Amino acid sequence: MNFPLYIAKRYLFSKTSNNAINIITIIASFGVIVGALALFIILSGFSGLRTFSYSLLDVSDPDIKITASKGKTFLYTKNVQQNLENNTSIDAFSKIVEERVFLEYNDKSEIAFIKGVEENYNSITHIDSVLNLGNWLDKELPKTAVVGNGISRKLSLGILNFGAPLSIMVPKPGVGFINPNNAFYKMDVQIVGLYSGTEDFENKFVFVSINDAKNLLKYKENQFTGIEIKLKDTSEADLFAEELQEQLGSQFKVQTKQQLNEVFYKVINTENFVSYLIFTLIVIIALFNVIGAIIMMIIDKKSNLKTLFSLGATIKEIKKIFVMQGFLLTFLGMLIGLTLGVLLVIIQKQFGLFMITQNLPYPVEFRFSNLFIVIATITVLGFIASKIASSRITKEFIER
Repeated sequence: MNFPLYIAKRYLFSKTSNNAINIITIIASFGVIVGALALFIILSGFSGLRTFSYSLLDVSDPDIKITASKGKTFLYTKNVQQNLENNTSIDAFSKIVEERVFLEYNDKSEIAFIKGVEENYNSITHIDSVLNLGNWLDKELPKTAVVGNGISRKLSLGILNFGAPLSIMVPKPGVGFINPNNAFYKMDVQIVGLYSGTEDFENKFVFVSINDAKNLLKYKENQFTGIEIKLKDTSEADLFAEELQEQLGSQFKVQTKQQLNEVFYKVINTENFVSYLIFTLIVIIALFNVIGAIIMMIIDKKSNLKTLFSLGATIKEIKKIFVMQGFLLTFLGMLIGLTLGVLLVIIQKQFGLFMITQNLPYPVEFRFSNLFIVIATITVLGFIASKIASSRITKEFIER
């Protein structure tokens, strides 16, 4: 067996005659356990929160969105159609018409966006899966709409209020004098469904059929504001967007889901990184106890070290004993902390002990990458702490 490792194990697992050193060692071990446990749980919590947040975006945003680079609308030409239909990476695509509108219901008003969608829009974002009341649009029922819960609350709007339709108004384009009595295009719709999602999403859209939207806005047959695409493999979204942009030309703007929600992605990733730094700082503070415990052990074992030195052990080997002791102390504490952390994450995932709301448990996600991050962080910091503590050992210190 390696000599420094053998001695380090003896020093670590055997009690010393000084109870203060035993207590300091236990406190140091407990600090490492709590640090590893906290760091892993925080990383798992943010992984779950990120996955949960991204799942909300899967409902509100497509994998790829095509819009006009200049102006609001573009013409859907045969060239565009062929590029999309012949692309094997596309699972489905749907044309949309989107515009800011005024909403009126009884004595209340609100500003939102009308979004005209085709029959296959469900295959792009699966928005029908987040309907919490009513049904999705039906082509057999013209002039119907699906609105978000936020709009519903603001306008005190329910579903199937056949006696009081929702009025959707959009200003007429043009310049010069505007007759206030005839300044808007208007369409009355009946609400057939309410959807849920992020706060912004719930307060943003009124979904109608694409024909109703085009009739309201007086668009041409092949005039649209966007095309939304569902990919077969979302991991290739960035590469797909670049290739499609080259095919369609500069008159179109092709954006991925991440580009459409750039600020949201940055906030989530920044919060994750900052939390990692904060809890790494806590681990560093806990490792000061490890440094203190090793230094106290060095002082307590000074006579033994003098004997080892007289028997031929080098200063380097003696230093290595306490480096190994500190590393073992950190590593064992980390293993216990990670074991407890993994168990807590699995229990939370299975049974939802901690709840955000009555029906929504706090999301967590077990990832091996988080395990690797914790192991790498604590192992490196523990080794550095051990090296700092062992630097106390010199020839003069032993012989004194």
